[in-house]
Amino acid sequence: MTAVRTAHERDLPAVEDLHVAAIEAFGPEAYDDEAVEAWAATDDQPAERYDLSAGHWVVAERGGDVAAFGHLDPDGAEVVAVYVHPDHARAGVGTAVLAALEGYARGVGIDELTLTASRNAVGFYERAGYERRGSVVHETSTGIELDCEEMGKDL
Repeated sequence: MTAVRTAHERDLPAVEDLHVAAIEAFGPEAYDDEAVEAWAATDDQPAERYDLSAGHWVVAERGGDVAAFGHLDPDGAEVVAVYVHPDHARAGVGTAVLAALEGYARGVGIDELTLTASRNAVGFYERAGYERRGSVVHETSTGIELDCEEMGKDL
């Protein structure tokens, strides 16, 4: 069973680990090794990289593990991140996290969300009702550019 809750500081090590694991597992479906390595690069500052005071953050727990996390920027009406640990992939965990973020957005009066999807995640978001709006480039913290897709959904 999956339980989605607000993220806490104590979750940050697990969030960082699953973030990197998800990129390393699923990134090669759409990007070359150099791009995946740059995307997965960490800066040893998880409290700054994962600033829980910036927006709304949730984690999904499954079998006692932090299985996924999500981040919503309500001011920008943007889903910033949804990542699932590979050990919990394709079990509805990402869908539960996205639904929690969308529910929060509706609760604060947001009627449309946008996001920037990595190429390997476009299908996931399309199945959740998001529509492609055009190609964009995301620059990693190490300066490597990733081709992505801007997407949106009316809530």
